[in-house]
Amino acid sequence: MEEFHKVRRLPPYVFEQVNRLKATARANGADIIDLGMGNPDLPTPKAIVDKLVDVVRDPRTHRYSSSRGIPGLRRAQAAYYARRFGVKLNPDTQIVATLGSKEGFANMAQAITAPGDVILCPNPTYPIHAFGFIMSGGVIRSMQVEPDGGFIPALERAVKHSIPKPLALIMNYPSNPTAHVASLDFYKDVVAYAKKNDIIILSDLAYSEIYFDGTPPPSILQVPGAIDIAVEFTSMSKTFSMPGWRMGFAVGNERLIAALTRVKSYLDYGAFTPIQVAATAALNGDGADVAEVRAVYHRRRDVMVDAFARAGWAIPAPAATMFAWAPIPEAFRHLGSLEFSKLLVEKADVAVAPGVGFGEHGDDFVRIALVENEHRIRQAARNIKRFLGTAGETPDNVIPLSARR
Repeated sequence: MEEFHKVRRLPPYVFEQVNRLKATARANGADIIDLGMGNPDLPTPKAIVDKLVDVVRDPRTHRYSSSRGIPGLRRAQAAYYARRFGVKLNPDTQIVATLGSKEGFANMAQAITAPGDVILCPNPTYPIHAFGFIMSGGVIRSMQVEPDGGFIPALERAVKHSIPKPLALIMNYPSNPTAHVASLDFYKDVVAYAKKNDIIILSDLAYSEIYFDGTPPPSILQVPGAIDIAVEFTSMSKTFSMPGWRMGFAVGNERLIAALTRVKSYLDYGAFTPIQVAATAALNGDGADVAEVRAVYHRRRDVMVDAFARAGWAIPAPAATMFAWAPIPEAFRHLGSLEFSKLLVEKADVAVAPGVGFGEHGDDFVRIALVENEHRIRQAARNIKRFLGTAGETPDNVIPLSARR
């Protein structure tokens, strides 16, 4: 039977191939150390859970909620932006609560995209950044990821050679998967160019609080005038270890927020009210829970970089996010990221995310998530050290089991 049009536009989900191998290995008794999916393992702070439990006992909170977010939650997000970034937002017109940043991106794509609209998107990047627009009829033009001196010239070339002129530019710093971090000066240059060329900016700031080297990542809305063209998406999943709660936000330009709010009003009734109340309490907290989450990932990062280096795999230390963007060891690079990731499951009992799943320019890398404790990370390094020893035999003959079947 022929696939539906929108389904045909989506590529095979490469992560699923690794997931199937992982499930098979576990069913056969293997102890797989899963560093693949960015699924936080830390418990949600007790005070947030207690607030949820208290509120859920009130049957009045079991009714339909507000699609755009209850007023207290939107006020709490506005207060957070004022404290953290010095950005003043109107909670009634410039903030909408979303079911995580992923849903926010997908519904923003539905709200603003006409068939054939060109969207400038980093490559590699988090899949929804591209495929939310592809499913909405847009056309993706790939952009470089690095926030350096080459970005604006690349942006100029992309705009010059795109027909029609690009509608929007997607940005994601700190980046998933590459962990690149942008400076405020970089944002100023991008905003100036986008305003001059009437291009919308959609910024994914999901990892704003997971940083390690002293300087908190900025918001693009800190740039004067950015709010004229920009919307920013944040999430409570990583910051407060609330991934399954599905709580995020879109903030910024009133016209864009209004479009997203209208689309959402047809699609959902918002998150469960007790979740929204608990999220409000989290945002209004003293920041100690966020600092502890950050400290845990910092320790794991340091252990991972040190242990993997000792195992023979040198990985650049990420300055932010809960991920490391790891170049495939030279002896195995010819395999590509998907086959190398399969090989790690089969030969080292370690799961990672193949870089090609984030775009074709990621195929020389894998993404390693810091979602296991320090003991397990060290165990993964020991397993990998034994596995890398096979490269000294004949690496061209190292063929994963999946390729032999």
